[in-house]
Amino acid sequence: MANSVNHSISSLDLPLERDIFLRTLIRELSGTLQDVVGLEEASGFISVVGERMGSQINQDYKSALEVSHLSRKQVADVLVDLKKRIQGDFYIIEQDDEKIVFGNRVCPFGDKVVNRPAMCMMTSNVFGTIAANNLGYAKVQLQDTIAHGASGCRVIVYLKLTPEAEDVEGREYFRGLESV
Repeated sequence: MANSVNHSISSLDLPLERDIFLRTLIRELSGTLQDVVGLEEASGFISVVGERMGSQINQDYKSALEVSHLSRKQVADVLVDLKKRIQGDFYIIEQDDEKIVFGNRVCPFGDKVVNRPAMCMMTSNVFGTIAANNLGYAKVQLQDTIAHGASGCRVIVYLKLTPEAEDVEGREYFRGLESV
């Protein structure tokens, strides 16, 4: 009898596997932070995690490419590639020496990001950390996000402190000492 119950439980069609479990965990953690300490503080906590992840991912790509620093084109390509590897759909809209403009059709967090804008700090900090540690400076503007209800994301990474960059709201990143 117990064996037939176990068999029927294990064959249930449930939306539960590691990826969904982890995305849901992150959603609930960020939601709890947003509810308890507010959006700004929650974003700050998630930013710390994003910065650490950005540093590790940056090192992984530089090691794999066998380079000490990534060029602007490599930074853009790495940011698109890393998002593809985690099932996002980022693409480059435009780029020049002053900025890289990204679009995105699919968030790596899937529908778990909706109404959780603090989770967007992962993108901001990973992008900003990688760009700044290789190019010296970055300011990331999350212009449109799926978390805020947009159909896609538009993320601008400013690479120089231009008048345009100064006029937009965003987070600034600077090359860390470990990157020198």
